[in-house]
Amino acid sequence: MKIAFSKNLEKADVWVIPFWEGPKEAADLPLSIGRALDDFKGKNGETALCYAGDQRILLVGLGKQESATVEALRKAYAAVVKFATSKKWKRIDVLFPKCKQKEEFFKGIAEGILLTHYIFSYKHDSIKEDPPVPIEKVVFAGVEPLKSCEEIETVVNGVHFVRDLVNGNADEKREAFLKAAKHLHPKVKTTVLDKKQIEKEGMGLLLAVNRGSTIDPAFVQAAYTGNPKSKNRIVLVGKGVLYDTGGLSLKPTDGMLAMKCDMAGAATVLGVVKVAAELGLKVNVTAVMPLTENCIDANSYKPGDVYRGLSKKTIEITNTDAEGRLILADAIAYAVKHLRPSAIIDVATLTGACVIALGDDISGLFSHHDELADELLEASEYSDEITWRMPLHADYLESYKSEIADLINSGSREGAAIKAALFLKEFAGDIPWAHIDIAGPAFIPKPKHYNPMKGTGYGLRLLVEFLKLRA
Repeated sequence: MKIAFSKNLEKADVWVIPFWEGPKEAADLPLSIGRALDDFKGKNGETALCYAGDQRILLVGLGKQESATVEALRKAYAAVVKFATSKKWKRIDVLFPKCKQKEEFFKGIAEGILLTHYIFSYKHDSIKEDPPVPIEKVVFAGVEPLKSCEEIETVVNGVHFVRDLVNGNADEKREAFLKAAKHLHPKVKTTVLDKKQIEKEGMGLLLAVNRGSTIDPAFVQAAYTGNPKSKNRIVLVGKGVLYDTGGLSLKPTDGMLAMKCDMAGAATVLGVVKVAAELGLKVNVTAVMPLTENCIDANSYKPGDVYRGLSKKTIEITNTDAEGRLILADAIAYAVKHLRPSAIIDVATLTGACVIALGDDISGLFSHHDELADELLEASEYSDEITWRMPLHADYLESYKSEIADLINSGSREGAAIKAALFLKEFAGDIPWAHIDIAGPAFIPKPKHYNPMKGTGYGLRLLVEFLKLRA
């Protein structure tokens, strides 16, 4: 999609005319549209199609101006894109609303359009039923070109990059992920450890999870150095379970339907490094991503057995479906050992318990470091990717004690999201650390607002804002 700016509305498939909720004044109208406004209230996301001569006009409601937010504008213009693509319109001219917060509101409008404009399908063109047609050009009328536009496009392209990796077939994910990582950006140095190198490194937990798969594990590291004079380096750790059957603790069929998304954390942190490099942020950031399937096989790792990780801690397996924390433990230990991080943030579709607690819209934030947590909450507020800080109640770690190992990998169901975070904390040492459980918002069951399908790319915008704060 190409974005342009113009002083006035020009010839287009449709003109998009915004209205705030409330009385409509004749002076507000760019042309006479008769009685089209009689039944149009201007509520957020409300649309109405009318004509002036041979020109189509799509009215869009923005809600009450005094309570307008960037997020509300994203949702309103998501409705515009859905309407336009259903009608197969290729060019839309968007009249900018009357407001004082031009930069702020442009962000909401542009992101609402660009985030919604995402199409992913394996259907053959000849048998698609009324396939959507991409919008080719959006022209913003009545507003001068804004410098923020290019950055917004870069960030949204990063979200689509994550969505593509998450939505792809499970059997193709490993190669697609490695190809993307190796060609991420000229300023990003990518290294990949194969199975032999992982064995040499001593990542026994990653290797244990991988035992039931015919696909070898990989450990990916993507490093961007935007501030060579600084010794500070942020390490992002992403859970990369390419497909999760639950292993011998087998999931029910319905529980596996979304499990090709269990690598959304890895896709997110890889996308963040990509965007940081493309924006040229003055920050040093490295993403580390352990990749493996968790499958069922005669050689699968077994409940009751004990495995040693890179940290030298031993883990007794009580549930093979609690595999994400195992591979993250090795990845966090690797970061501590080799990368000298100033902060570690891990991102993972980790627990169903977090979804029960916070639903599909909100991620859980866990941290033992108040300053780091506050920065992430500030970034969350600005990006409108909502996260909520959860407690790290140290007493809950008692349920992870083992008689024969340092820890077990799964305790009781009560407070399970907190307990999983406490497990990960054991491997970060004294380094400022945060864990973001994105199990709810990373992969949604049906389209919602500007998330048109399945993988949402949640977390990328939040973490990019965090890096901008750090930069």
